[in-house]
Parts: sequence; C-alpha cells; structure tokens
Amino acid sequence: MKTYAAVLYEGTFSVGTDKKFVRIDRDDPPAKGALKLSLNPFLIHTEERNYLFDCGIGEFGEDTGPDTILGNLEEHGLNEFDITDIFLSHLHYDHIGGLAHRQNGYWELTFPDAKIWVSKKAWGKVTSKDEFYDEEKTEFIHFLDAKADLHFLGEEEQPYPEITVRQIGGHTEFHQVLLFDDGDKKYMQAGDVIGTKGAVNRKYAAKYDFEPKVSQQQREELTKLAYDEGFTLMCYHEDRHPLFKLTNYDEKTGYSTEKIESHVPA
Repeated sequence: MKTYAAVLYEGTFSVGTDKKFVRIDRDDPPAKGALKLSLNPFLIHTEERNYLFDCGIGEFGEDTGPDTILGNLEEHGLNEFDITDIFLSHLHYDHIGGLAHRQNGYWELTFPDAKIWVSKKAWGKVTSKDEFYDEEKTEFIHFLDAKADLHFLGEEEQPYPEITVRQIGGHTEFHQVLLFDDGDKKYMQAGDVIGTKGAVNRKYAAKYDFEPKVSQQQREELTKLAYDEGFTLMCYHEDRHPLFKLTNYDEKTGYSTEKIESHVPA
C-alpha cells in the first residue's frame, strides 16, 4: 500500500487554568475562560514503517486512555506492535501521554516496539526537574526514561531519508517541527506553533508560549514554507479538518486552504 496519512482523533476538550482536559462535543463551546482543544495524533503509513507524529493524551484527560488511539489504529489494520517510530513535537502531556498507560495497574509502554524520537535538550530539562506537572506525571516520565526506546535529536536531524526534524522553539524552549517528504507525499506537523487551521492567517503572539515572538515568526515562516513547497499541514488541535494544503495566497485575505481527507481503509 502506498504512503498515506491519517488523523487519529482522540476527542475535543475544554481546558481551563487548572490544565484539566474535560471532554466536550466538537460543536460545544468550552467552559467560560477555558480553551477548546481537539487532540489529533497523526499516523503516516509507509511500506516500511508506521510513524506517529505526537501520540495523544493517554490517561491524563477526562474519560481518556489508550483504547482510543489503539481503536483508531485498528481501523487501519494496525495494532500497538505495528508502530515503528513516534516523533514528538514537544513534551506537553497532551502530546506525549499516549506513550504509556496503567490499564493493568502498573506502567506499560503503549507501543512496545516503537522508537521514541525526542529533543535531547527537552528531555534532559524535563527529567532533571523534581516534578513534571504533578506526582502522577512525574512517575510517568521516569518510567519512560527507564523503559522506552528513546532516541535523542539535536537542533536538526534526519533520522530517516524521508524524515527531518528541526528545532524551532517558540511554544516551548526546544519545540520541534516534524517534516515528512518521500518525494511523493509531504507532511508538516509543527505542534502548537501551527496548532489549528486558523493560525495560518492570524498574526499573533500568544502569552502562553515560551517565546511568543519566536513562535509568531516561526509560524509565518513555516506557513510560507508549506505553501511554497507543497506540504500538507497537520494541525494537532484543529477541530474539523486537521489535514489541509495551502492553495493560494492573497496579500489582503491571506492563504486559501483545501482540506485533505484522512485516509480511511476500504
């Protein structure tokens, strides 16, 4: 089967200042003062490998767990042992929580055979802290540090011919953009720097970013790169159409977009 990408939608959530992910319907507004966030891990299937670009929230949200992403993979004829590589844009727990679970009462790797590709500096910073969010998540990150097949990335790496990972900063100190290009299909996942479709035509510096101005600059540069070179954008927090291409640019109205359907097996 040829290379394809698919959205592994985990749900839509209302996220307040307490950072709790409370499940809501896609069409519902978030609670007052809260953000509305959808979570979309992405699968890229090739003849040789099955990649994940970020892997969801795992057990760290309301009514969430590994069954969601594993059920989504099952729709593509895949199971947890078929995932060969997981690339992480950054280490916020709604992007990495799916790496491990405790369904049997103790921590286990959700994808036992997968290589986990992560920023070396980001991992070092997180594991050197006394606490990663709270006691539960600290236990989670220490389990991964001991048991996961971790592979550390520098500022720009090409671990496979079709995969390039580049440090861009902005949203987090060591945030990464994930690029796939096999000469036929081209995908870009920029984590929360381009987290939604609406971000491509907005000029803003978000207070919640580690370096708001850097994030703004990278967002504009990566959007232009996606347009110029024909990358399909993968927007992790987009509610409706997380996969789309930029088809035109107008100085007044910005970029036009065309949704790309997530692959659905016949």
